[in-house]
Amino acid sequence: MKAARPGGYDRGKFNLWVDADHDGCDTRKEVLLQEAITKPRQGDDCKLSGGRWTSYYDGKTVTRDRQLDIDHVVPLGEAWASGASKWSAGQREQYANDLGARATLVAVSLGPNRSKGDRGPAEWMPPAQSAACRYATDWVATKLRWKLTVDSAEKAKLKQLADGCPGARIRFKPAN
Repeated sequence: MKAARPGGYDRGKFNLWVDADHDGCDTRKEVLLQEAITKPRQGDDCKLSGGRWTSYYDGKTVTRDRQLDIDHVVPLGEAWASGASKWSAGQREQYANDLGARATLVAVSLGPNRSKGDRGPAEWMPPAQSAACRYATDWVATKLRWKLTVDSAEKAKLKQLADGCPGARIRFKPAN
């Protein structure tokens, strides 16, 4: 069982879905545009229509952007417990809207993302077995990118997953 989150965790301390490049598309829509298999049409205020996406957590393909959540692979509560509690508000905003690494934010089906909540690989894994290696490498890459800590249960699960992922490579660029 994971230890309680350090005092003060509040999702509101992570300013979500900003439009950092001022192009009219917030972070959520930027991820949807990046991950689309078939690009959606982009209307006024970045309203998306059409398009097609596949959620790697469960392998489902969807054709409406509202059928997807944007998941923080390392959830905000986990990030808080792993070091983000010591970050400035600006660093937390950068993490919450990180478009600099595809491993940090992913478009996934509503069900798996909501069942995941703030849990990590020791307590939750994507329902598609084919997603295990990608999820583990995305998790580790995000933790390394943001210099977040790993607890013992998490480390044990990640080692177990690594044994089943021959040839898996972790690539990351440290966050600014």
